[in-house]
Amino acid sequence: MAVPVRVQQDAFDMGAELNAFASRVTGAGAVVSFSGITRDLAGGGLQVMEIEHFPGMTEKALADIRDQAMARFGLVDAMILHRFGRLGPADPIMMVATAARHRADAFAGAEFLMDYLKSRAPFWKKEVTAGGSAWVAARDEDEDALARWQSRA
Repeated sequence: MAVPVRVQQDAFDMGAELNAFASRVTGAGAVVSFSGITRDLAGGGLQVMEIEHFPGMTEKALADIRDQAMARFGLVDAMILHRFGRLGPADPIMMVATAARHRADAFAGAEFLMDYLKSRAPFWKKEVTAGGSAWVAARDEDEDALARWQSRA
């Protein structure tokens, strides 16, 4: 069985990852996935996105939130894949996939995981442009998205 949480430096094939996830799922009526790619957040000509994390701590935090999503939405399975290191523009950066008996639960589980990854996952991102580098700050809209789940607990 594939590892449900992976933090890796190497690039990944989104289609192959989704196919592998879906092929091991049994008892689900829906599979939902979301893949993120690096983008130029500051609009300043992104050259590289540098992503740092603390090995061990990051995987544990992601496994914990995956377990919460599994229980909260009755998921049959869920996967989180996130990269670290130096990524170029439009490189795959992360992916989540969820499987549930019903599509609403699969979609909600994927959204829950995404909102967590955007605002609470222990990754630190630095944008490098021709003009210099800057750490990516938390955004209010990401915090607002996560807050909606806390009000639905």
